[in-house]
Amino acid sequence: MTNVEQRKEAFANLVEIIDTLREACPWDKKQTMSSLRSLTIEEVHELADAVARGDLQEVKKELGDLIMHVVFYARIGEETGTFDITDVLQGICEKLRYRHPHVYGDVAVTDEHDVSRNWEQLKLKEKGRERVLEGVPPALPAMIKAYRVQEKARGVGFDWKRPADAWEKVTEELNELQQEIDRDDRPRVEAEFGDLLFSIINVARLHDVNPENALEIANKKFIRRFNHIEERARAAGRPLPGLSLEEMDALWKEAKELETK
Repeated sequence: MTNVEQRKEAFANLVEIIDTLREACPWDKKQTMSSLRSLTIEEVHELADAVARGDLQEVKKELGDLIMHVVFYARIGEETGTFDITDVLQGICEKLRYRHPHVYGDVAVTDEHDVSRNWEQLKLKEKGRERVLEGVPPALPAMIKAYRVQEKARGVGFDWKRPADAWEKVTEELNELQQEIDRDDRPRVEAEFGDLLFSIINVARLHDVNPENALEIANKKFIRRFNHIEERARAAGRPLPGLSLEEMDALWKEAKELETK
């Protein structure tokens, strides 16, 4: 059996299993798209966490969970007579061919930025949208939304020419923030904080750094080092609130040094 045949058989097995569970399992029978929604979101977060940790075995497992959800949604769609898994697969295949004219057509590109610009322009045409930023989901977390907004603006040529220019904007926003802090104008402080964060995300994007991933790395680093402080305090028989800031800072530096060894 070829690799392609194995893939087809494995996917067909999953579709058959979901069909069987939908008919025979009391829990699966009761599920709706709405009831699956929160579970799907959880699966996506678990996959993202596995990717961030570089745990490939866990990535494999979470991908399986996510594909199972896709097939489950399609089965429910089939029951309503709206769509089935074949429609889903054919739809994404058609979309990928349409949005990659440099592969399936005669459009020439020089780099990934050309591909991204073509992609956004094709999406606008395909969906009949009048506004470039119309396709950014309102419910996205703020950092991811900022990144997507900037990416879509770049798709139509509205972007910094050089990362250095974006860095100048960061400095400008930092100065404006400091001015509002000095004035103690709380609404303006919040607004300027937002501008500063938006400009920093711009710099990250221009340096091909995903700010969401970068922040999660920083989160994990902080948790790891703070846990070291807590463990050392517990080993010394002292409650953490009983340590002075200087003592905690020394343990923080100790944790940092251990990471570099």
